[in-house]
Order: sequence, then C-alpha cells, then structure tokens
Amino acid sequence: MSLSDILEANEALLLFLVISIGVLLGRFKIREKSLGVPVVLFVGLAFGHLNPNFEISEIILVLGLSIFIYSVGLNSGQIFFQSYKRNGMRDIVFSFAMIGLTALAAVLAWYLLGFDAATISGIFAGISTNTPAFASVLDYIQNNNGGSEASSNLVVAYTLAYPIGIIGSIFGILIMDRIFKVDYNAEYKSLRKEFPLDNNLTSEGVIITNEAVTSIPTLDLLKKRDWNIKFGRVKKGDELILANWSTTFSIGDKVMVLGSKEDINEAVNWLGEKMEDKLSYDRSSYDVRRIFLSNPKLAGRTIASLNIPEKFNGTISRIRRGDNDMLAHGNTILELGDRIRVLAKRDELQKIADYFGDSYQESSRVNWFSFGFGLAIGLLLGTLSIPLWGDLTVKIGYAGGPLIVGLILGSLKRTGPVLWTLPYSTSVVLQQLGVMFLLAYIGVNNGALFFESLNVSSLTILGVSILLSVLSAAVLLAIGYKLVKIPFSLLMGMVSNQPSVIEFVNEKVNSKLPQMGFALILPIAIIVKIIVTQILYFVLS
Repeated sequence: MSLSDILEANEALLLFLVISIGVLLGRFKIREKSLGVPVVLFVGLAFGHLNPNFEISEIILVLGLSIFIYSVGLNSGQIFFQSYKRNGMRDIVFSFAMIGLTALAAVLAWYLLGFDAATISGIFAGISTNTPAFASVLDYIQNNNGGSEASSNLVVAYTLAYPIGIIGSIFGILIMDRIFKVDYNAEYKSLRKEFPLDNNLTSEGVIITNEAVTSIPTLDLLKKRDWNIKFGRVKKGDELILANWSTTFSIGDKVMVLGSKEDINEAVNWLGEKMEDKLSYDRSSYDVRRIFLSNPKLAGRTIASLNIPEKFNGTISRIRRGDNDMLAHGNTILELGDRIRVLAKRDELQKIADYFGDSYQESSRVNWFSFGFGLAIGLLLGTLSIPLWGDLTVKIGYAGGPLIVGLILGSLKRTGPVLWTLPYSTSVVLQQLGVMFLLAYIGVNNGALFFESLNVSSLTILGVSILLSVLSAAVLLAIGYKLVKIPFSLLMGMVSNQPSVIEFVNEKVNSKLPQMGFALILPIAIIVKIIVTQILYFVLS
C-alpha cells in the first residue's frame, strides 16, 4: 500500500499532515516576512492535485470556521461595543462604506471584463482575505447544485487573489503613508489613554517639592493631567504606606510612580525631583509578586469591585495579558490567565495569591459548558435565513451566527456564575486550530479543480486583484483620514485584511495602535463581507 493510499484511507492523518507541512513552510521568511498559517491552504491545494480522491469531511470545515469565529467574537466583544459607545456609528458606517466601495469596484470589473459570478465573488473574498465569506459561497454552490465549474472558478479566483490581497494592502498603505507623512508619535500620545498601549512600563521615585500638589487627593491630581500613571509606595518620614485615591502628599514625601517613561518624566518634573534610589528596592515591609488569575469567580469583574486595599492592604499595579503590559485601573476587567502584579505587605502576599488562585494549569482550563452552549446558540442563529428583497435571502451561516453571539457574550463577560470568556492562551490556540482546519479543508477538497482550471484568464484575475486591492486600500485610507478624521494609525489596522499585514504596520509605527484598529473593524467586517459576497454571487449569477 502506497503513502497515497494510506492518506486516502485515513482522513485524520491527511488533515494533520497538510497542517504540519503548511505551518513548517509558513515559517520560512522572505525579506524578513513570513506568510504564516495561510500556507496551509496552498499545501492543501498541492495534496488535492496529487490525488483527486483525497477528501476531508465537511464537519472539519464547520468546526474550523465556527470555532475560529466564535473565539474572535469573545475576544473582540468588549472593545467592539466600547468603540460604539465612544465613537457612535463612525466605525460601523466606515466599515460598511469600506466594504461597499470595494464591492462596487468588483461589480465594475465584472461588467467590463465579463467575469462570471463565481469568479468575481472569489476575487472579492480573496482580496479581502476573508475565508469565511469564501466558504459561505462555496457551501451555497455545493449544496444547491451550482455545478463543478462554478466551484472551480470560485476556488481559482479566491486562491489567486488571496496573496495579492495581502501584498496590495501593504502597497496601498505605503503609498498613502508617503503622501500624508503622518506623525505617529503624536497619534500614539493622543490615544494612549483610550487603548492599552503602554507595553514598556517602568517606575521612578520622586521627592515631592511642588507646593501646588500637596494636600490634594491623588484622584484629583490625576484628573488635572493627561497622564496614564499610577502611584505606589509613599514614604512619609519613617512611615511607608501604599497610595490610594484619597492619599495626599506633603513636601518631602518620597513617592513611587508607575507608567510609561514619557508620562513618568512629565509627572516627576511636575511633582518634584527625581530620587536617586527607588523605594521599590526596599522590600522590608512591602513586596511585589506576579500572580496568575485562575479563580473563575473573579474573572469578568472590575478591579474596583474586588476591594483589594480593604481586604488585604495591597494594590494591583499592572496586568500582563498575552504580550501586553497595562496599568491596572479601577475599571479594568480581569480575565482568566491574567498575570497580576500585586504590591502588598509581605505577610499578605500568600493570602492574595490564594484569593486569585495563582495556578497556571487552572488558568488555562476552558469552561466547556459556556463555550459549547454559546457556540451552539451561534450555530443555531446561523441557520436562519435573512430576507433582503423579493425571493433573495442570505444566511450568515456558521461564521456570522457564532460571531454575533460571541460579540454579545464577550461584552457581557459573565452572566451570574457563568463565565463566557476564554483564557487568553486558550483563545489563541482555538483560533489557530480553527483557521488551520478551515484552510486544510478548502485546499485538499478543491486542489484538483484548482489546477485543472488554471489558464490564460488567470492572468486577468491576478491583474484585477492587484488593481482592486491597492486602489481600495489607498482610497479608503484617504477618505478615513481626511474626511472621517480617523487617526491614521488606527486606519491602517482597519484596512489591514490579514494578521501578516498587521505585523507589518505595527512594526512601522512602533506601537500596537494598528492592531487596535484591526480589532475594532474585524467583527463587523466579517459579517458584512459574508453577506456582501453572497449578494454578489446571487445578483450577478
């Protein structure tokens, strides 16, 4: 029995072999950039071409897509609804306009060049790098006798347009960056209080010498200044205490200040003089400890609601979530897996650790009841047909349904004793697993059709994809920055259609503002693109 026969008879072996080879090849860098997980799609196409009998069950597609999308919704729910409260309909209307303009350009290409509906739908989904949108149309074609030719044209167009969508977005961003010459440092400074951007937190000691800051509670002091800082230890004579919102300073007090280097320098210059020795080196009374939040009863709650100063005579100074360090404020909502930096009396630290759980193993556990129940509601919602006009209806499918439910539950965090959100590390794993299942299924099951359908017209598809992706990115950046007045750093994330583009622009601006813009637009963009791609196919076919 040959290896091909073994793979044909063993679907699980085929699935994970395609994934492993794709991930391995995706790590190779070209000019310091790697394509990453999307290479799984191209490896799957190669396997499907080598043996047309290779096939992966549709349940892998459903699982991969729904798990990936639901996890994204849970992660993005809070920031999505906060954006709506802060900016009203601005971001939502802009995302609709962004997708609508690209769709109109695709229709124009269809009219001028005579593409069929499946091809132009594949191009639109490809330059958007929106696999859920592509999968929704492919599912419709396969389940409604759309024919093998339509499936083939859709797959060819999507696969050719996908990498062009990544490259085109980068070129569009570079063009507009050169034209506008944006001051990214100024944008960072103006937005740092709205988003958790201070990854390089540090601390300094200051001796209070400014009479104007004495006898004023720290809460009122911070309201007067646009600083994202936090006060820690305070030494008044021989007494060492922890600062709280009602603490007042006196001349000669020694105070520890935590925050970004820029904010700390401004605070020190205003408060008094920089200390040579930090109070943090004196741990005879107070000490610090990093503690894992693994107690599910505390996840989804604000720091203020825990009353740590009253319960333990301690304070939470900062939180590390994933790769992000952020200052801990009263309205900060805790999540499972957070690494909390606690400052407290030495004999209180173990009590605080027991209170938060401090178990890495427990912090990574998933509440499978809440995850499964929420995902089931999303899949049920995805089965409903949405009437548009006449006989035309669309389904948001097993991508849109889980996303909507995930956004709602992610914003709620918890309902009574039920915690809806996932530990950060678990969410990352589920998203990676979901998208790899999805790409492997699409590649293997459509590999034979893809290579059979390659012809001279493929060059036209490539040309149209380049034109649409570069122009749409450039035009949308210009409209968003000049007309809608969205900061350019956020805009670059909004028009970025793939994580590799986000990595590129993050490095360019030296902050994670583009990543925040990506998170703001991703949920609504996925849903709208799923619907618009289906409408394109229905109307043009």
